Amino acid sequence: MPTPNPQAFDFLSTRRSRPAKTLTTPVPTAEELTPLLQAAARTPDHGKLEPWRFIVIEKAAMARLADIAEARGKQLGLAEEQVDKGRGQFDQGHLAVAVIEVQKPSEKIPPLEQTYSAGAVCLALLNAALTSGWGANWLSGWPSHDRGFMQEALGLDNHERIAGLIHIGTETSTPPDRPRPDLDSITTWMPE
Repeated sequence: MPTPNPQAFDFLSTRRSRPAKTLTTPVPTAEELTPLLQAAARTPDHGKLEPWRFIVIEKAAMARLADIAEARGKQLGLAEEQVDKGRGQFDQGHLAVAVIEVQKPSEKIPPLEQTYSAGAVCLALLNAALTSGWGANWLSGWPSHDRGFMQEALGLDNHERIAGLIHIGTETSTPPDRPRPDLDSITTWMPE
């Protein structure tokens, strides 16, 4: 008979990200952030490849990343609102962790499974922050998918990419819940 953990199940059943634009200071110190990173690093990792790593982006670095996002957006010819949105997540940020997917050669572990693991790290870090009382939000946006931004802003190699930017801080307001999927419409039961 399984031993339930009602508190953990309640958290998972009611968890809600906090919009990054509503997060403020204080943010976790290095000592407070380290256990969150350790919890995220316990993510399932087929083959023990560790196909991910972390870059902690502190407030002082946010301004530099905002400038790079703006310059890249203009270089790419993006609409002004897209440029502003790409810049804004760094202008408004106080602390974020970039989860970097690191594709590693493997005969047994396909690249897609490594991508799944990096995504799982993002969710694990988000949930670790939320369970610790912080507000947190997983963002991406066009800068996260732009190779030029990845290289200039974060120094990523060609076999690396941003899986997500996890913004962490003090929440200023609790957002209302949003509509959730209709379980019956997304679930198929196979009795035989």
